[in-house]
Amino acid sequence: MSISVADLMTRSPITVKPDTNLLNCARRMVKKKVGSLLLVDKKKLVGFISQEDILWALIKKSKKDLSEIKAIDISPRKIAIVKPSATIKEALSRMKKLKFERLPVIQGGKLIGILSIKDILSFNPELYPELDEFAKIREESLKLRRVKKIEKVNHGICEECGQEDVLHEFNGTLICDSCDNNK
Repeated sequence: MSISVADLMTRSPITVKPDTNLLNCARRMVKKKVGSLLLVDKKKLVGFISQEDILWALIKKSKKDLSEIKAIDISPRKIAIVKPSATIKEALSRMKKLKFERLPVIQGGKLIGILSIKDILSFNPELYPELDEFAKIREESLKLRRVKKIEKVNHGICEECGQEDVLHEFNGTLICDSCDNNK
């Protein structure tokens, strides 16, 4: 049984014009409860922005107000897409390789939908054991972002096991390599 992208995609993705400012993009994401927006000009996909892109702009371009930055200005130049005739397995493979959670669906140069992990899971999660791996990869990358940078400290007593060793600071606690590897 081969399921195509067209079978599961969302047919009415949330879009904005490329010159929409980031403040309005953020408002639209919150209102529509989505994590990304497709930038469309005359039914043609010209860009793609996510919540992470807006956060990046907020940090990197903090001197500028979000209402002064256009969505197209922070959109990646190259956009990964999928055709509606592709199989879900092919789409998942592409998502996994690129570490994306959603792909715009393009046919004849025009945007016709978007395929997300949520679309696939809502269909039949048991069919795709590789989704577990994808979720684990995502979870681990999010954990790594949250963990404070581990810094070397001189010899001392590990606050976890009580052994004397070279210590690292991990979330405010001094721990040895053995305890660090157990986390």
